[in-house]
Amino acid sequence: MSARQNRLGFVVAGLLLGILVASIDNTIVSTAMATIVSDLGGLDKYVWVTSAYLVTEMAGMPIFGKLSDMYGRKRFFVLGISLFLLGSVLCGTAESITQLTIYRAIQGIGGGAMMPIAFAIVFDIFPPEKRGKMGGLFGAVFGTSSLFGPLAGAYLTEYINWRWIFYINVPIGLVALAFIVIYYKESHSHSKQRIDWWGAATLVGSIVCLMFALELGGSEFAWDSAQIIGLFAGFAVLLGIFLFVETRAAEPIISFNMFKQRLFASSTGAGLFYGAAFITAALYIPMFVQGVFGGTAVSAGLTLLPMTLGSVIAAQLGGVLANKMQYRNVMMLSAVIFIAGIVLLSTITPDTTRFMLSVYMFLTGFGIGFSFSVLGMSSIHGFDMRQRGSATSTMSFVRSLGMTVGITIFGIIQRNHFTSGMADAFAGSEGAGPMTENARELLSPEKRAEIPAPIMEKIVAALSESVSVTFLWSIVPAGLALVCVLMMGNAGMKDIIGNRTGKAIPAEEIRGH
Repeated sequence: MSARQNRLGFVVAGLLLGILVASIDNTIVSTAMATIVSDLGGLDKYVWVTSAYLVTEMAGMPIFGKLSDMYGRKRFFVLGISLFLLGSVLCGTAESITQLTIYRAIQGIGGGAMMPIAFAIVFDIFPPEKRGKMGGLFGAVFGTSSLFGPLAGAYLTEYINWRWIFYINVPIGLVALAFIVIYYKESHSHSKQRIDWWGAATLVGSIVCLMFALELGGSEFAWDSAQIIGLFAGFAVLLGIFLFVETRAAEPIISFNMFKQRLFASSTGAGLFYGAAFITAALYIPMFVQGVFGGTAVSAGLTLLPMTLGSVIAAQLGGVLANKMQYRNVMMLSAVIFIAGIVLLSTITPDTTRFMLSVYMFLTGFGIGFSFSVLGMSSIHGFDMRQRGSATSTMSFVRSLGMTVGITIFGIIQRNHFTSGMADAFAGSEGAGPMTENARELLSPEKRAEIPAPIMEKIVAALSESVSVTFLWSIVPAGLALVCVLMMGNAGMKDIIGNRTGKAIPAEEIRGH
């Protein structure tokens, strides 16, 4: 193996490790939040811990992507890792829920820089014929971390200490940081322009309003309360200002000219709907297994392994097929399989065997896995180095937005259907009020043993039906993802092999210092 290949290997390893710690973080923290709140207190501020990370991550994605186009990728990727690690260390030392919220915001800023820039770097340093393979590898890591997070979080919390869900990031992140600093030497062909401060400010403001409206609505405040209506109004106003500003900015944070390209617009739309549909499986399969079949959080997390395996295989396969076929044809296969998996998940009942559930999950994971690699490639297709950061960060932003909105919408559907099912099941029963109000908390193994069998049977039936109905509704975004895929056109990776826009950076520009 040549010295250049060795250096490339270290760069790729650094990028993969960076993506691993950033993408797994939110799922691993969500799993441990109940334990964290019981230790630190502040149940009334529970939602702020998750919101702080998501707000800063989503707002930072398009901004850092644009800055990397203007001033270089390396400095902002290194900045992202450094902030993420700083936030991780601080989170592990938090003594109150307020401190944890502030430190999570720092982590989110770092994650917003790392995630989109990593994919842009891959396109910068590899020739077109190798991008499919690399895209598949990166997609596999993203898919694995997204689904493996709940299991890792449950294990660390149950057997070690919740603070280690943050500390574990440090050694991995430091290795990634060292590899990038030492081995990655990027091209200096960047276009330095004036930063669109108005666009950045209004984008951040609109995302803050939207995220807190979605997180607080229905939990801290009623959906029709003045606070939630005010947040949605603030989002609409700031979004309108952002759109107005971006149409007049010389170098906008999100260039609407990119959406004039059919492939980019359709790929981004598909990413939005894939994210919204995919999040239901990641969230509600563990709930179903723990609540209906019984078991610990760790055993529930283990049930995601078939989906993880399917997504990893498909992400790799998608990268290979994208080099030989049109993006649209690969993603049509993906969407059809994904819809089939979701349809099958919508049929689950307490009588569904674990084996059949695993088959449904593998099929769903296999369907979603293609999107982790192929959509990343198709969204950058045709853009040169001065635009790839903006393109990939916009895709990451939109996919994250889809997942966030999906969490809220499908959370409302599941919660309302479960509440309705419990009310019907216990209609006229004396003393059932507390049982219906706290039923989901009563599904831990310890609490299940205390519940009489006839009551337990009603709770399980209501929970099972609420989850299957939620999957039924998630067919809607999955179907919309297929519609977007059908609009992707005939482009493919093979179109840019040998073209000037697809050439890799010369070997001498990828070297150690």
